[in-house]
Amino acid sequence: MRYSAVLAALVAAAAAKDGRTFAVLRFQGDGPLTEGRSDPIVSPGQVSGHVHTVQGGGNFGNSATGATMMKSECSTAMIAGDNSAYWMPKLYFHDVKNNSFEPVPLFYMNVYYFFEGTNDKIEAFPPGLQMVSGDAMKRTPPASGDLNLDPSKGTIQPAQLVCPHKDKNQRAWPEGSDGTKAGIQDSNNAGAGVGFPFIECDGYASPLRADLHFPSCYDPSKALDDFKNNMVFPTHKGGKEDCPPGFKHVPHLFYEMYWNTPLFKDRWAHDGTSQPFIWANGDVSGYSLHGDFLAAWDTDVLQTIIDTCDAGDQGMDKCPKLLKGLNDKEKSKNCKLANPSPEQIDGVLAKLPGNNPLGGLQYGGTVGTMPPAPGGSSGGSSGGSSGSSSAAQSAAPSKAAPPASSKASSPSAQPASPDSKPSSSKSPAVAVSDTPNNEVSATVSKAPAPVITTAKVVTTTDAAGQRKVTTVWETETVWVTATVYDDGTPVPTSSASSAAAAVADVAGWKHVGCYKDTRDRVLRGARLPNLGPMTNDKCVKYCQSRSFAVAGTEYGGQCFCGDRLEGSQAIDAGACNMACAGDAQDTCGGSLSLTVFSKDGTVSEAAAAEAAQQQQKRARHLHDHVLHHRKQPFSMRLRK
Repeated sequence: MRYSAVLAALVAAAAAKDGRTFAVLRFQGDGPLTEGRSDPIVSPGQVSGHVHTVQGGGNFGNSATGATMMKSECSTAMIAGDNSAYWMPKLYFHDVKNNSFEPVPLFYMNVYYFFEGTNDKIEAFPPGLQMVSGDAMKRTPPASGDLNLDPSKGTIQPAQLVCPHKDKNQRAWPEGSDGTKAGIQDSNNAGAGVGFPFIECDGYASPLRADLHFPSCYDPSKALDDFKNNMVFPTHKGGKEDCPPGFKHVPHLFYEMYWNTPLFKDRWAHDGTSQPFIWANGDVSGYSLHGDFLAAWDTDVLQTIIDTCDAGDQGMDKCPKLLKGLNDKEKSKNCKLANPSPEQIDGVLAKLPGNNPLGGLQYGGTVGTMPPAPGGSSGGSSGGSSGSSSAAQSAAPSKAAPPASSKASSPSAQPASPDSKPSSSKSPAVAVSDTPNNEVSATVSKAPAPVITTAKVVTTTDAAGQRKVTTVWETETVWVTATVYDDGTPVPTSSASSAAAAVADVAGWKHVGCYKDTRDRVLRGARLPNLGPMTNDKCVKYCQSRSFAVAGTEYGGQCFCGDRLEGSQAIDAGACNMACAGDAQDTCGGSLSLTVFSKDGTVSEAAAAEAAQQQQKRARHLHDHVLHHRKQPFSMRLRK
């Protein structure tokens, strides 16, 4: 017994590492292995909710497993013996002028294999291990823009966006941002943060970059494909990173995915108040950055790299002992797969593949109103972060506060089919907010006849135990609009609605009423300036200082300026029912509803009619444009 204890101690001592070693895995070929709505981890055997960009083994597909990936006859990875799959959501450019979408080409991808200083033995990934990091459903900001990989320091924050840029005095994220109107800069790294940056990322050979860290402690008591529960991040102590007892310490993966955003630099206004890029799941905030890993390594090859290699940025291909050498360069270059879920995902698109609605920032903190496809094919790669070993999902109704005219209950409900359409005549409006104890409360407003008397808010629980609203249904499975107030804006009440009709004039400008906004925005001169907690006074004075004639506040905390309303119309004053974030006694618009002010107290109806005609022309032009582009290979269009 004494001998066994001594032997175990010697093995542990030999396995211990005092510091980090690492090697960067690079990929060969022009572009990724494939792109498409495929996610064999979250949506196995089905079409996934949004497009992913994939690198790795040639047997990738909707039904890929560790066993099938191990049999890949080619891989885009440089190292022979690695048939693993690595993927992240696809990036798209949103042309707000015609509300179309275009794919942003992958510039290149790196995967860092970190072998941290630890008292554990770092072991190769078991083939078939599935990992997910980040949260595809996230549309609201984290507590800060800082990276955090140490569970002892609070909630894990594994994802960031990095914006290399030439002007070092230019901020990529607005100063003092709380994340509700723009992303948040990392307090320790001016070039990184959470959420999309609001400037052009024009660093030399370094455009916009998505960074994502994965946990490195595997719980062997959990199944390899139990990606919600099988991984945790190690604890940092004394300069080392150790896993919980009984866990296996595997390599720490870090994805870098660069996107060729400079291709679009002349097609958006670099005014520091907005940016045009969105994830394929419809997230305009960038907070839902996530990624997946499906292990398919020859374990002897990887273990040798773990034990002997510290090639660093020179690349894993420079490791001294590569048991199988490198993959043939030409074979890797030709390792390409057709879209595993055939559909148009490139060219100019009228909607995102999967018809994912826009969400986050100015579009609200919801994941959107599209239901998941039957059979669990949802629009996200993860219902929660991988930063905890308890990422179980639940579907529980929230506490509801019904209006006097209806009763709240929690009936059994199922999503409508993907082809269903919203029914404005049956859908009550539902306002949802996060309460301090992380419970979700819902207030159901009075709906148009016929009155809906029951509603249910379906939530998921993430790795930190926090509930996330995913969709809202009523008993007839008719769609229900959900609005999340993620910036502390009070939930609209009947008193707020009545107050909307009595908004005071501001700074000599006249209040002209409540007007309908659109996804393209009806005030297009200046959008979403960072003015702190919003008031009508702040917005009007800002627009006045910029020599605009019309100002409008929306969603309790947003400001827009322009000289006229593009294709809008006056709507009921009750639609502007949200208290201003900076003055709870005043009203700052509503959901896609603007509290409008103008210099002379009027807005031009003719301008609205003219804008509507222009919108029809743009729609016809877009139709012709799409037909033209379908006739050409995408690579030819990029060269134009």
